Amino acid sequence: MHHAVACKGLTKTFGEKGNEVIALRSLDLEIDAGEFFMLVGPSGCGKTTLISIIAGILSRDSGQCHVLGHDYTQMSSRELLDFRAKNIGFIFQSFNLLPSLTIAENVAVPLIIGGMERHKAVEKAKEMLGEVGLGDRWKAKPNLLSGGQQQRVAIARGLVHSPKLLVCDEPTSALDHETGVKIMDLMKRLNKERGTTLVVVTHDNRIFHYAGRIAHMDDGHITSITTS
Repeated sequence: MHHAVACKGLTKTFGEKGNEVIALRSLDLEIDAGEFFMLVGPSGCGKTTLISIIAGILSRDSGQCHVLGHDYTQMSSRELLDFRAKNIGFIFQSFNLLPSLTIAENVAVPLIIGGMERHKAVEKAKEMLGEVGLGDRWKAKPNLLSGGQQQRVAIARGLVHSPKLLVCDEPTSALDHETGVKIMDLMKRLNKERGTTLVVVTHDNRIFHYAGRIAHMDDGHITSITTS
């Protein structure tokens, strides 16, 4: 498979007729399998909408979008859920951690959804938390952690099931520079060692050099693609 993501004429509009907000305007994009790819651009230009469609969280209005060789519109809801559980990782800017669960249990959620026994999933989650520097805090609830620590939990959850495609929305936004570098180094290692395709939305120009290519977005379009 040459392309991990192939979008052609992709459109997405929010709101009712007369008050529409056009998020994506006939957008074309190809991301190679195994690539470390970044999306940059001003707030409101469509970056988060685009990666949400790629991750199967939002549906498109028109155009084509194939992810890992699959078209989500040809899948049932159950098939899409199973496909995402096995193949897609998503790191949200807002963390989306479940407050009633320990951070190990939060990280284990993708594994449990994928069918792993709970105790095995939690053990694997604890290992992943060690990778992001929180191995000794695995019993803690999210509200006991700083914003940066919660971001690391969210990143561990996105990585724990070894997805083929990892989609990240501002993964370093709540992190100090040193921690951000550690997280990006971890992602780069995953990209190299496992061939994971990474798609990262960021405003942080300090991490641009991690990408092989950078797509610049504005007003729902890809305006240019550069190499870092």
